[in-house]
Amino acid sequence: VQLQASGGGLVQAGGSLRLSCEASGRSFSSYGMGWFRQTPGKDREFVAGMSRSDGRTYYDDSVKGRFTISRDNAKNTVYLQMNSLKPEDTAAYYCATTAIRGTPTDPKWYDYWGQGTQVTVSS
Repeated sequence: VQLQASGGGLVQAGGSLRLSCEASGRSFSSYGMGWFRQTPGKDREFVAGMSRSDGRTYYDDSVKGRFTISRDNAKNTVYLQMNSLKPEDTAAYYCATTAIRGTPTDPKWYDYWGQGTQVTVSS
Protein backbone atom coordinates (compact mmCIF):
# COMPACT_ATOMS: atom_id res chain seq x y z
CA VAL A 1 0.00 0.00 0.00
CA GLN A 2 1.25 3.47 -0.88
CA LEU A 3 -0.19 6.47 0.92
CA GLN A 4 -0.19 10.08 -0.24
CA ALA A 5 -1.15 12.69 2.32
CA SER A 6 -2.16 16.23 1.42
CA GLY A 7 -4.12 19.22 2.66
CA GLY A 8 -1.76 20.74 5.19
CA GLY A 9 -1.01 24.43 5.35
CA LEU A 10 -0.92 27.58 7.42
CA VAL A 11 -4.10 28.60 9.23
CA GLN A 12 -5.02 30.99 12.01
CA ALA A 13 -6.13 29.72 15.38
CA GLY A 14 -9.81 28.81 15.28
CA GLY A 15 -9.65 27.91 11.61
CA SER A 16 -10.15 24.61 9.84
CA LEU A 17 -8.27 22.28 7.52
CA ARG A 18 -9.11 18.96 5.92
CA LEU A 19 -6.33 16.48 5.39
CA SER A 20 -6.63 13.74 2.80
CA CYS A 21 -4.76 10.48 2.47
CA GLU A 22 -5.13 8.57 -0.78
CA ALA A 23 -4.12 4.94 -0.88
CA SER A 24 -3.01 2.82 -3.80
CA GLY A 25 -2.03 -0.79 -4.03
CA ARG A 26 -3.80 -3.43 -2.01
CA SER A 27 -7.44 -3.32 -0.98
CA PHE A 28 -7.90 -0.16 1.00
CA SER A 29 -11.08 -1.25 2.74
CA SER A 30 -9.37 -4.16 4.50
CA TYR A 31 -7.16 -1.87 6.59
CA GLY A 32 -7.77 0.19 9.65
CA MET A 33 -6.56 3.75 9.30
CA GLY A 34 -4.91 6.18 11.63
CA TRP A 35 -3.67 9.73 11.73
CA PHE A 36 -0.61 10.66 13.77
CA ARG A 37 1.33 13.86 14.26
CA GLN A 38 4.88 14.70 15.16
CA THR A 39 6.83 17.79 16.14
CA PRO A 40 10.63 18.05 16.08
CA GLY A 41 12.29 16.20 18.93
CA LYS A 42 9.12 14.42 20.00
CA ASP A 43 7.68 10.99 19.40
CA ARG A 44 4.96 10.46 16.85
CA GLU A 45 1.61 10.63 18.64
CA PHE A 46 -1.79 9.18 17.84
CA VAL A 47 -4.49 11.63 16.77
CA ALA A 48 -7.40 9.63 15.38
CA GLY A 49 -8.19 6.17 14.07
CA MET A 50 -10.89 4.18 12.34
CA SER A 51 -11.35 0.46 12.78
CA ARG A 52 -11.24 -1.79 9.72
CA SER A 53 -13.88 -4.16 11.07
CA ASP A 54 -16.75 -1.90 12.08
CA GLY A 55 -15.71 1.62 11.19
CA ARG A 56 -15.59 2.76 14.80
CA THR A 57 -13.55 5.86 15.44
CA TYR A 58 -11.27 6.80 18.29
CA TYR A 59 -9.64 10.10 19.13
CA ASP A 60 -6.96 11.37 21.41
CA ASP A 61 -8.45 13.51 24.16
CA SER A 62 -6.60 16.57 22.87
CA VAL A 63 -8.58 16.58 19.60
CA LYS A 64 -11.88 15.01 20.66
CA GLY A 65 -14.80 17.16 19.57
CA ARG A 66 -12.66 19.13 17.12
CA PHE A 67 -11.29 16.54 14.68
CA THR A 68 -13.21 13.97 12.65
CA ILE A 69 -11.79 11.00 10.79
CA SER A 70 -13.72 9.53 7.87
CA ARG A 71 -13.08 7.34 4.87
CA ASP A 72 -14.39 6.91 1.35
CA ASN A 73 -13.57 3.38 0.25
CA ALA A 74 -14.71 4.08 -3.30
CA LYS A 75 -12.02 6.76 -3.54
CA ASN A 76 -9.46 4.86 -1.44
CA THR A 77 -9.17 7.95 0.71
CA VAL A 78 -9.26 8.73 4.41
CA TYR A 79 -9.85 12.25 5.69
CA LEU A 80 -9.13 14.20 8.83
CA GLN A 81 -11.38 17.20 9.28
CA MET A 82 -9.76 19.57 11.76
CA ASN A 83 -11.84 22.39 13.25
CA SER A 84 -11.15 24.95 15.97
CA LEU A 85 -7.44 24.56 15.40
CA LYS A 86 -5.03 25.62 18.12
CA PRO A 87 -1.35 26.55 17.93
CA GLU A 88 -0.54 23.33 19.79
CA ASP A 89 -1.96 21.38 16.83
CA THR A 90 1.03 22.51 14.79
CA ALA A 91 2.87 19.40 13.58
CA ALA A 92 3.58 17.17 10.63
CA TYR A 93 0.58 14.89 10.17
CA TYR A 94 0.91 11.32 8.94
CA CYS A 95 -1.64 8.78 7.81
CA ALA A 96 -1.03 5.07 8.25
CA THR A 97 -2.66 1.68 7.78
CA THR A 98 -2.99 -1.18 10.21
CA ALA A 99 -4.08 -4.79 9.85
CA ILE A 100 -4.86 -4.90 13.59
CA ARG A 101 -8.49 -5.01 14.69
CA GLY A 102 -9.74 -2.01 16.60
CA THR A 103 -7.92 1.30 16.68
CA PRO A 104 -4.42 0.85 18.05
CA THR A 105 -2.77 4.03 19.25
CA ASP A 106 0.81 2.77 19.24
CA PRO A 107 2.61 3.54 15.95
CA LYS A 108 4.33 0.15 16.05
CA TRP A 109 1.06 -1.51 14.99
CA TYR A 110 0.89 0.48 11.76
CA ASP A 111 2.72 -0.90 8.77
CA TYR A 112 2.36 1.58 5.89
CA TRP A 113 2.86 5.31 6.26
CA GLY A 114 2.30 8.38 4.14
CA GLN A 115 4.96 11.04 3.71
CA GLY A 116 3.44 13.58 6.10
CA THR A 117 1.83 16.95 5.54
CA GLN A 118 2.68 20.03 7.61
CA VAL A 119 0.01 21.85 9.57
CA THR A 120 0.92 25.20 11.10
CA VAL A 121 -1.54 27.10 13.28
CA SER A 122 -0.70 30.71 14.06
CA SER A 123 -1.94 32.46 17.18
